[in-house]
Amino acid sequence: MESTMKGVRGGGAPCVLDMDDAATVGGGVEDTYGEDRATEEQLVTPWTVSVASGYNLLRDPRYNKGLAFTEKERETHYLRGLLPPTVISQELQERKIMHNIRQYQLPLQRYMAMMDLQEGNERLFYKLLIDNVEELLPIVYTPTVGEACQKYGSIFSRPQGLYISLKEKGKILEVLKNWPERSIQVIVVTDGERILGLGDLGCQGMGIPVGKLSLYTALGGVRPSACLPITLDVGTNNEQLLNDEFYIGLRQRRATGQEYADFVHEFMSAVKQNYGEKVLIQFEDFANHNAFDLLARYGTTHLVFNDDIQGTASVVLAGLVAALRLVGGTLAEHTYLFLGAGEAGTGIAELIALEMSRQTKTPIEECRKKIWLVDSKGLIVSKRKESLQHFKKPWAHEHEHVDNLLDAVNTIKPTVLIGTSGKGQTFTQEVVEAISSFNEMPIILALSNPTSQAECTAEQAYTWSKGRAVFATGSPFDPVEYNGKIHVPGQANNAYIFPGFGLGVVMSGAIRVHDDMLLAASEALAQQVTQENFEKGLIYPPFSNIRKISAHIAANVAAKAYELGLASRRPRPKDLVKYAESCMYSPIYRNYR
Repeated sequence: MESTMKGVRGGGAPCVLDMDDAATVGGGVEDTYGEDRATEEQLVTPWTVSVASGYNLLRDPRYNKGLAFTEKERETHYLRGLLPPTVISQELQERKIMHNIRQYQLPLQRYMAMMDLQEGNERLFYKLLIDNVEELLPIVYTPTVGEACQKYGSIFSRPQGLYISLKEKGKILEVLKNWPERSIQVIVVTDGERILGLGDLGCQGMGIPVGKLSLYTALGGVRPSACLPITLDVGTNNEQLLNDEFYIGLRQRRATGQEYADFVHEFMSAVKQNYGEKVLIQFEDFANHNAFDLLARYGTTHLVFNDDIQGTASVVLAGLVAALRLVGGTLAEHTYLFLGAGEAGTGIAELIALEMSRQTKTPIEECRKKIWLVDSKGLIVSKRKESLQHFKKPWAHEHEHVDNLLDAVNTIKPTVLIGTSGKGQTFTQEVVEAISSFNEMPIILALSNPTSQAECTAEQAYTWSKGRAVFATGSPFDPVEYNGKIHVPGQANNAYIFPGFGLGVVMSGAIRVHDDMLLAASEALAQQVTQENFEKGLIYPPFSNIRKISAHIAANVAAKAYELGLASRRPRPKDLVKYAESCMYSPIYRNYR
């Protein structure tokens, strides 16, 4: 009994015996649970709360293997009689669960089945997601996660992540200490004010951090034990939710101004105090007015990243760089028109201008003049400068007032049209026909999520452009046949970028995020698009290769962090791609002592 007890730490936290120093990968944080590819062969001690309780072991999602426990493990870990006698492989379990999930008619039912699996058997959940990524990504992420957030109160069964509400003001550090893990590497946090294109969902926005972190693990290989989803509940202005008997959040209007700023500041300080300098904090689905302020305020003091501003920008820039290999010309030779001037629109525009400036060695102010934005009041022009929010002002160029998108297209004559408006069906037939009239191959990106909010569908884009558009969307669309040719729409999905980006930051021990690291991520993604992809009209590689893509993105991001002097992990690994792969979480069942 004595030797078994050595595998148990005070406080009930599990650990691994005989851990080799060489296996402590991922930004120098010890691989406590044997989660990385580099530690696949090591034996794991699966004790959690009680040394002699197989019953508890079956209910611990990190260690539960269901019917895959071997005869020896059943004997050693007091599982006899608690399971039927058959022993099956993880592969057979995977086939059975995929068969069951496919029986459900509604995407939300599939989402709930996947969440139940995550709560019951963590490794099997990730094995399923990694091996069936193209089929399951729309279930655990956009578009289904949007519906899940809308109905989160009704489908809520077990809490995932941390809920920090205004009730906890002054005690946020204590709340963070309630989370059982100490070695956190990535936090995704939301206040639920702008969930996808669905608006203020308050506390029910938790579905987004949970979904994002599932992808950090499945696509980027960040360990599940190192991920922490957090919702900051500062109230909601959604009357429907405030009157909903099943709503799970604070029933009050949103805190604003100084009260909000103080609450967030306490949270940011507590995170740094509890988890250190090198925890990546990803801001997710904050409203425009807060998103830009938080990024500006904490970008110099914390390791922060806003996926809506920076992640979207990086993935769209990668798509544009790839598209130029189809269309021709350089970034600076094209003209860009955006519908939508919020976080995504201005974030993408700024990164395009930054890359243009880098390529042409011209000031960024000059490069911005190639990029035009339309918001709810029409084209953003210098005459409107006084009334504009600060993040729109750099895009106010000299031009007469233009009321609507169609007139803006006809006046500006863009070669690239990008939609980030959050409003469906705004790229009308007239708009698509207009841009197609003066471009042989117009680049059209309808990026708003979920599917219902896309500016146009794939079928509309290809039909109205007579099959000439280079087209991509934010949410998935099926291939379209036009004039006997199959067109496959690309998906400008942030899931291409943020998992690999996060892994690169973690494995290099970066202490800050720099814009050049975002450019490095874009560059790595664009390089993964093959000639075969181009022949189908794709400007993004298929998700089936996402782990390989993420390893290259992570390596490129880490290389840039070392170059900029922002990386703290020393010595620098010789082969960053191989190192990234060795750091990646492996969902294969471990053998237990």
